[in-house]
Amino acid sequence: MDFTFTEEQQAAVEAAKAVFADVAPDRVPSPALTPGAVAEEFDRPLWATLAGSDLLGLVLAEEHGGAGLDVIALCLVLREAGRVLARVPLLEHCATAMAVQAHGGPELAAALLADAARGTLVLTVAAHGRTGHDPAELAVTARREDGTWILDGVQTSVPWAHGADWIAVPAHGGDGEAVLALVPRDTAGLTLADQYSTSGERLAELTLDGVRVPATHLIDAPGAWDRLHRILATGTCALALGLGENVLTMTSRYTSKREQFGFPVATFQAVAVQAADRYIDLRAMEVTLWQAAWRLDAATDGAGGPLPASGDVAVAKIWASEGVRRVVQTAQHLHGGFGADTDYPLHRYHAWAKQLELQLGPAAAHEEALGDLLAAHPLA
Repeated sequence: MDFTFTEEQQAAVEAAKAVFADVAPDRVPSPALTPGAVAEEFDRPLWATLAGSDLLGLVLAEEHGGAGLDVIALCLVLREAGRVLARVPLLEHCATAMAVQAHGGPELAAALLADAARGTLVLTVAAHGRTGHDPAELAVTARREDGTWILDGVQTSVPWAHGADWIAVPAHGGDGEAVLALVPRDTAGLTLADQYSTSGERLAELTLDGVRVPATHLIDAPGAWDRLHRILATGTCALALGLGENVLTMTSRYTSKREQFGFPVATFQAVAVQAADRYIDLRAMEVTLWQAAWRLDAATDGAGGPLPASGDVAVAKIWASEGVRRVVQTAQHLHGGFGADTDYPLHRYHAWAKQLELQLGPAAAHEEALGDLLAAHPLA
């Protein structure tokens, strides 16, 4: 098997490394010392730099000002973003743009995609439903009336909503198939209430009360929402991988310098074994991530395995959730009390890791989904 990335994918990684090279995770106050949000909105200067490096249009076609790359390329860039805890809606923005490009009508594409590639228009998506445990599309109802769609319901924990221009909202019309509505943030009947993530970021509880959406702003293509959700979950795995890799690097540097009994603690067998176990976790997170991303980029959902691509996404998210938790817990243990020092960045990574672990479902939820898939698709 050939795991080599293409020249275009490698170029995207190099561009991302250059952008994130000067990003420090302590640009905002510590979430441990801040009762509310660490900042009112996302990192606008970094967003502008990403736009200037053509990374916001990475997955869009050239006709929309993009580079025409794929989910793997997006995950490669997200991996670099995770290393520095980049406070930008890169995943939500790009994943939503991909959904509009693949399934939206020409009017919606013309209204959103060129500006999305330039970064002058910001997209996000409501993907956690009313409670975070139920399917997001069941939290909002959509019904037709006089050529428009009317949305009612509540979505919780919407990331970066206060700074976004448009929000993608999944909904159900009563016939079992989910639809996806693209709604401007200032639409009448749409309100945002503050919520806060484990990482200290400002989220939103989104309430829709009779929100009217033109038919041209609604995507009803079969499977459109499911694919968007899978891309979001896979991108979350990429962020977790980048975060975990940087945490293990921090731990290696610290234990190589910290001495006890006249020797670096990294030379102690118990320390080396724990670090080796976490390295194995990261490699498992990596290989399952690329398997999931490759399946999403495959021509058909059934290509490449006996299960649908959602099975590979579930496996990747199980490893990402469990693996990133173990990595940061071991890092805290090996750093001793220094790991909890709010002047040292490790506690920030711990908070972000917990957020990513639970985002779009913890490991247990994806284990249940994987079990359902195995029951529906018995392996020969």
